[in-house]
Amino acid sequence: MSPKNPNELEDIEIQLLLEGVYRYYGFDFRNYAMASLKRRIWNTIRAEKLTSVSGLQEKVLHDSACMERFLLGLSVNVTAMFRDPSFYIAFRNKAVPLLRTYPFIRIWHAGCSTGEEVYSMAILLFEEGLYHRCRIYATDMNEAVLRKAKAGIFSLHLMQEYTQLYLRAGGKESFSKYYTAGYDGAIFHSFLKENLIFSPHNLVTDASFNEFNVILCRNVLIYFNKELQDQVHKLLYGSLKIFGVLGLGKQETLIGSPYEDFYDELAAQEKLYRRVE
Repeated sequence: MSPKNPNELEDIEIQLLLEGVYRYYGFDFRNYAMASLKRRIWNTIRAEKLTSVSGLQEKVLHDSACMERFLLGLSVNVTAMFRDPSFYIAFRNKAVPLLRTYPFIRIWHAGCSTGEEVYSMAILLFEEGLYHRCRIYATDMNEAVLRKAKAGIFSLHLMQEYTQLYLRAGGKESFSKYYTAGYDGAIFHSFLKENLIFSPHNLVTDASFNEFNVILCRNVLIYFNKELQDQVHKLLYGSLKIFGVLGLGKQETLIGSPYEDFYDELAAQEKLYRRVE
């Protein structure tokens, strides 16, 4: 028997791992973009002091604690307060005037990670006098990051960087008014949490749960393959009210999706759209 290509064997092992995780735990990573997925799987393998994908499969399927660590490793939790400040400026200038016409505003922040961007939006809406009539549903598939998001406590040493991002995003106040420093954490004030609901939701396997005036799903689709991106676009489209606003990440687009023609551009550079059909 002639030796096979080791890359082919690795691909088979990864497929078996992802199939096992889906069938046993219900988390579906089978249509994630493979390059970044491989990188994160191998990060977990090294962290677990293993040497192969098959070794990780055996451990994940028999050790729920390992599964939690695996899930955390595969979740993409790169975020920051007022990340991409120009997006928030566009949201203030283009979306906020539309939202002022609504008596009540439902917002879905899909894939919210540890919540920094959720609190950013709450601050923006507070400064625009709209927060009291908003309800922000912030979801993520990973319950560990949701617990951190719900706590609203972020590293104090990041506040200088976040203050700069806030100012570049058009912030109108002193950023420090929104948190209290305690030990090494910045504890965001409870009034910002009043209209936030953090809840588990998996964009890959779960259905829509409401109709929204705004959906923010930023820097999530880039980790999916085309088939899964189209599936999620269908979910987002079906969850957004007519004339509702959709915000994507800078590297994401509606172009080429089955729903491209159903939106108008509000701010093309900032990937801010409005559903028109």
